[in-house]
Amino acid sequence: MLVANRHRGSSANSVDHPLSDAATAAQVVDKAKQIVSVAGLQTTTAGYLLMSCKNRDDPPYQGAVYLTFALPAEARADAYFRDISAALVGHGWTEGLSPNGQVFGRTLSKDAVTAVIYRHGDDTGAGVLRLYGQCRNVNDHRRDTTAWVDITSQVGAGR
Repeated sequence: MLVANRHRGSSANSVDHPLSDAATAAQVVDKAKQIVSVAGLQTTTAGYLLMSCKNRDDPPYQGAVYLTFALPAEARADAYFRDISAALVGHGWTEGLSPNGQVFGRTLSKDAVTAVIYRHGDDTGAGVLRLYGQCRNVNDHRRDTTAWVDITSQVGAGR
């Protein structure tokens, strides 16, 4: 006799406990605000998008933030990104593996949100912060217009 069990994530991560559209956005936008404040990032642009975790269109969905920021002119990129990571770890974030292909990049997580931070590939004077929330929004967004929403004014400009 063969018995097979399917592993299920914790109920907090499951679509059995979905997030509303507002809660999905708040999950990543609030963390973006926290990172900008703690790390003192000088935000240049920030956008929010609700994206499918399954394919291009179907639920479940997660919130995502893409934020760019200016690197201080006098800062060495390796030390700057190390200092950002240390500041975030000091505020409860957990550092993970470095993101592939991103020089000086860092991956961190807190409260089921993943943050990836690295130097911009096309502009060495800029950095990128990407945040991804949980795949817990099961509302039907298949017919929504897919577009980034400008949230620059919501996340602030750091210290």
